[in-house]
Amino acid sequence: MDYVGLGKSNLMASRVGFGAMSLKDIDSEENAAILIHKAYDAGVNFFDISHTVPESEKRLGACLHGIRQNVILSTKAQVLDARSLAEDLESSLDALQSDYVDLFHYEVDEKGLVAFEEIVEQMKKLRDRKKIRHFGLATENLEIAKKALDFGLFETIQAPFNMLIDGEGEALAKEAAQKDIGFVAMKPLYGGLVQNTPLALGYLYQFENVVPLWGVRNLEELEQILYFNDRPPVIDEQFKAEVEKVRAFFN
Repeated sequence: MDYVGLGKSNLMASRVGFGAMSLKDIDSEENAAILIHKAYDAGVNFFDISHTVPESEKRLGACLHGIRQNVILSTKAQVLDARSLAEDLESSLDALQSDYVDLFHYEVDEKGLVAFEEIVEQMKKLRDRKKIRHFGLATENLEIAKKALDFGLFETIQAPFNMLIDGEGEALAKEAAQKDIGFVAMKPLYGGLVQNTPLALGYLYQFENVVPLWGVRNLEELEQILYFNDRPPVIDEQFKAEVEKVRAFFN
């Protein structure tokens, strides 16, 4: 497993990020724990969740029992003001059975707050209280992600990036690298539209600062991602032609 530095933070995240939003859909906590520990045993150390899915957040906390100190635990809060941000974090910490999170993202939608000063000041206070170690912004809106990069005070950005969101995604990834801001790529398979996992993985691995966040739902999916992570495709003319073929199909 390779590890990627998340920008100006001192976090070294596994190149395979584990998106835990679907843990609530696994038939038992035991099977969820088997999935988490299989990923961990393969070198995955970056586990991401959101307080918008409290059932999965609670299950992730239980599944990390015994290995919590060895992983990067990331969660998100989707709120409209700084006070609610702190309250959301406290609820997350209870669910995750942890005194702190390594990475805390302010999760903003298209209607959310884009004047970031108040949020950043609150995150700094939470960091001073040792509730969080590092902080960033998560959004599915690429324009908001660009504004956050321009703002320059977030340590990481989490936004959609895949072979179908090529131009804007590539520009964000390159700007994040220039500004030493960690980049976590949401939706590497475009919400399931892209079926070719090695192609999607190989495309993102061209960007050395990017950590793809895979929404893992079962052991089969995890094993496939780990297999191709260990055996990434060669980036040659044939690979590029296959990427263009997929893009043409959807466009």
